[in-house]
Amino acid sequence: MSQQVFEAITRALVDGESAALVTIIKTEGSTPQRVGAKMLVYADGRTVGTIGGGCYENDAFWKAREALETRRPVVASYELTDDFAEESGLVCGGQMEVYIEPLEPTPPLYIVGAGHIAYHLAAMAAGVGFRVHVVDDREKFANVERFPDAAEVVVDSIPEWLHRAAIPTFAYAVIVTRGHRHDLDALRVLATHDLRYLGLIGSRAKVSRIFESLMEESMPAECLRRVHAPIGLDIGAVTPQEIAVSILAELIAVKYGRAGRDDAETPAHSLSWTPKSVETS
Repeated sequence: MSQQVFEAITRALVDGESAALVTIIKTEGSTPQRVGAKMLVYADGRTVGTIGGGCYENDAFWKAREALETRRPVVASYELTDDFAEESGLVCGGQMEVYIEPLEPTPPLYIVGAGHIAYHLAAMAAGVGFRVHVVDDREKFANVERFPDAAEVVVDSIPEWLHRAAIPTFAYAVIVTRGHRHDLDALRVLATHDLRYLGLIGSRAKVSRIFESLMEESMPAECLRRVHAPIGLDIGAVTPQEIAVSILAELIAVKYGRAGRDDAETPAHSLSWTPKSVETS
């Protein structure tokens, strides 16, 4: 059974599906399954494997679904002699603990723009486990020599490529192009995607102008509320290298549930700083 679960984990990660792994880590007395028994719970409710059935497995199932929402692991304990277990007829006289671990595929990071900030961000992001994709319309900047650690480097019209790209919902996207027009074109496409993270570089004034332009085009306000702008954590960053660090810090915070788009009071005021450099080339 464990082999079946391991194969399902591999397929889920390759296919970009999130799932939670439920594993029995401790037992005392008589229990339906031994330590190491596993059940994989997908975000859509499918399961592979079992930890013994009954009400406690159902409870673990829902805790696994919750762990997928919070992206945090949890340990659950069950007494198999109480009323909770009696409902399913599994009164075995024992106790057990299960570890529920949310599993996520390698997070893809789409860096829109290939200038100085993108250069530093791509190298650091790849080093901490992001699968980096870079897109720009300038071959001089978007090439494998400058981005050797990227999984993909694209030279194409930015809005046209973004329209065609199959960007998954668990992806992270950072807009750091060389100018207002390119930022606007990129955000026009990406703001309609429900992504794990979407950030836009620029001063508050620039961000406000871009948001106003999109709202004049009838962009729904809820789409703009998804945007982290100005981008990055407030660490007083000035240079492209420092700004890249601040952006990556925010990506990591979002990855581990330490920062989210709901922190923002308004779409254009999700953070309390204005980067000194808003150009990437």
